[in-house]
Amino acid sequence: MRGAVLAGGAARRYGGVPKGLLPVGGRRILDRVVDAVTAATGAPPLLVANSAEAADWRPDLATIPDARSGLGSLGGIYTAVLGGEGPVLCVAWDMPFVEPDLLRTLVAEAAGYDGFLPESGGRRGVEPLCAVYGPACVPAIEQQVVRGDRRAIGFHHAVRIGTLPVERVRRFGDPALLFFNVNEPEDLERAEVLWRQRG
Repeated sequence: MRGAVLAGGAARRYGGVPKGLLPVGGRRILDRVVDAVTAATGAPPLLVANSAEAADWRPDLATIPDARSGLGSLGGIYTAVLGGEGPVLCVAWDMPFVEPDLLRTLVAEAAGYDGFLPESGGRRGVEPLCAVYGPACVPAIEQQVVRGDRRAIGFHHAVRIGTLPVERVRRFGDPALLFFNVNEPEDLERAEVLWRQRG
C-alpha cells in the first residue's frame, strides 16, 4: 500500500507558519509522521502540499500540490488517492503522536473497503486524516464537491466504509493523543508538555 502525508495549505490558524516543520520533542512533526507512514507501508510516502517551498521540506519525497484547490483537507485526500494506483494510507502532517503500529493495523485491515478509518471518540466519530482510501473515493468526492460539501467525511455514504473500533484504537494509546494535531501555537506548547509526560 502507498502512503501519503497531507501537508495542506496556508496554515492560517498558525499565522502562515508551516506547522509540520515545527519541532516536537526535538524533531520536526513532518519527519515523525513520514517515519510512521514509511514504517507502516514499507516505502516513503507522497507529500501532498501546496506551499511553493514544499519540495524543499523533504527533498527525498515526491511532492505534489492539490489536484483541486480550495477543498481543504478533502482536497488532500482526493489528491492522495489520485496520486497513484490502488489504496493509499493518508496521515495529516501535524500529528506528532501517531503510532506506526496503529497505521500498520489500518493497512492490514483495509481490504474490502473503499475507506477504512479509526474511530476517534471525537465529534466526528472517526479520524479522516489518519485513514486508508481507495480509488472509489475519487468519483464520490467529485460528486460531493458538486453539492458544495467540503467535509472530509462528506462522501462516506457513497462508498464502502469500514472502521477500526475505538476499543482497538485504545490499544495503541489514547485517541486524544494519537490524533492530536497542532493547529495553533497553544497546541504546540501542549504537544511539548505531552511529549515530556510520555518520557
